[in-house]
Amino acid sequence: MKRAALKRIRRVFPNSAISPTTILLAVVICLLGCIFCIAYTKADRRIPMLSTVAAKADAPSIPDIDNSAVRRPVEILVENRESGIESPSRSDEWQTVRMRVTAYCPCQKCCGEYSDGVTACGHRIRPGDVFAASDRQYPFGTEMIVTGYNNDQPIKVLDRGGAIRGDRLDLFFHTHEEALQWGVKYVDVKVHCK
Repeated sequence: MKRAALKRIRRVFPNSAISPTTILLAVVICLLGCIFCIAYTKADRRIPMLSTVAAKADAPSIPDIDNSAVRRPVEILVENRESGIESPSRSDEWQTVRMRVTAYCPCQKCCGEYSDGVTACGHRIRPGDVFAASDRQYPFGTEMIVTGYNNDQPIKVLDRGGAIRGDRLDLFFHTHEEALQWGVKYVDVKVHCK
């Protein structure tokens, strides 16, 4: 069986010296790449690209909130054009995205079998909590400002939803009546870019 496969490969690449070890090494490298990719996706990570950071340079800036639970922006080095010296700068960039925003509560109607009071990231719901559910393009902890929700103060993504895909958001309310009052709205959502 192995010899037949090797003969077929040598017919495709007649002038190369491909050994079974080389083929095995290529397969192992491919498998390791797939495993890394799956693990990275499961960890809910995004790979930042330089072009995205540069494109968001003109986004409106919102001041930091003095709250220890909120992540502080990462210090980055930017070139100081006046002195030619590199100095630290904060990446307080927000991107505005038009989203279809719906509402839900922790009841059986809204959450089905997941109405246990614990979000997808393991957060136990407490009185006064405000947060959003989004798809995986926004990692847990991503800060957002949704017009008309939480007095336009930042909230975090702490939950997921099976029907939430793309530029959709589901806001948490403590009662079913409040969720029904919100209904479905298309609003501009400011997303904190890390």
